Amino acid sequence: MKFRSNPSQIRGSIAALMTPFTAGGAVDHAGLTNLVNWQIASGSHGISIGGSTGEPSSQTIAERAEAIRTVSAAINERVHFMAGTGSAKLDETLELTAAGRDAGIDAALIITPYYARPTQEALYVWYKTVCEEFPDLPIVAYNVPSRTAVDIAPETVYRLFRDFDNFVGVKETTKDFEHFSRVLHLCGPELLVWSGLELLCLPLMALGGAGFVSATSNIAPAASAQMFEAWESGDFATARRIHYGLHPLVDLLFVETNPAPGKWVMQQRGLIESAFVRPPLIEPTPGGIAKMRILMDAGSEFLTSTAGFTLAGAAK
Repeated sequence: MKFRSNPSQIRGSIAALMTPFTAGGAVDHAGLTNLVNWQIASGSHGISIGGSTGEPSSQTIAERAEAIRTVSAAINERVHFMAGTGSAKLDETLELTAAGRDAGIDAALIITPYYARPTQEALYVWYKTVCEEFPDLPIVAYNVPSRTAVDIAPETVYRLFRDFDNFVGVKETTKDFEHFSRVLHLCGPELLVWSGLELLCLPLMALGGAGFVSATSNIAPAASAQMFEAWESGDFATARRIHYGLHPLVDLLFVETNPAPGKWVMQQRGLIESAFVRPPLIEPTPGGIAKMRILMDAGSEFLTSTAGFTLAGAAK
């Protein structure tokens, strides 16, 4: 919670952590701690857990809360921590957000409630309720229409930003780049906007984005952080070189449904002991693995070293 009182510091390359499971399907807390330490050693500016890449919908609220506590303890205020604490149900969202607050998170990432397809007024009331329940906790909307079937409009983001001091930003996971621009135009540079789409991480910076919450950071945290730092320092050529260099690794992550490909890579590289994903997902198929090997080789320059962080028993 070191950054809770000044959320404007929550910038940069934020790793959207995958949740490691044992081969039997339990949350692997030792593996989770190892991933946090590797991310920080590799230069990630922040950590997020509980977004789509973390398989939250396949976990109980108790499991998610315990994972948040594990990550918070591992971070130990070395970098900022934005935890996904949203659910399709309001009571679960409030329960998990309270658990995150008590665990010391710096900001709560609240997904738009999925499946129900609420109106914009209903979305406003949803976030209003969360903001009022946790007035001292920075609240960030998580807009991911490809998974939720609802898109929070720029005007709704503006209303929330105007009405609640603790509504500080939005993670935009949409391919509609005009949407990014309209959000920032309405709210101004004080609103924190992070990209949740890999190939829009760098372009958003040109509009005034605060950074990105990146699945690619699970396998290339150093390059992702360096891309942000190069942009911030005005070294646009280096930032673009990394952006394009990461293309094969981005494609790898989505050969089959995220996060299954990324977990396979992390297991192969010794970071986690199992590539298990919970149903309804499955581990990568043989055909998918063949494609992933080609893409991993093509992007090998940008894979981050795992030296010092491999786990005994993991595939090499």
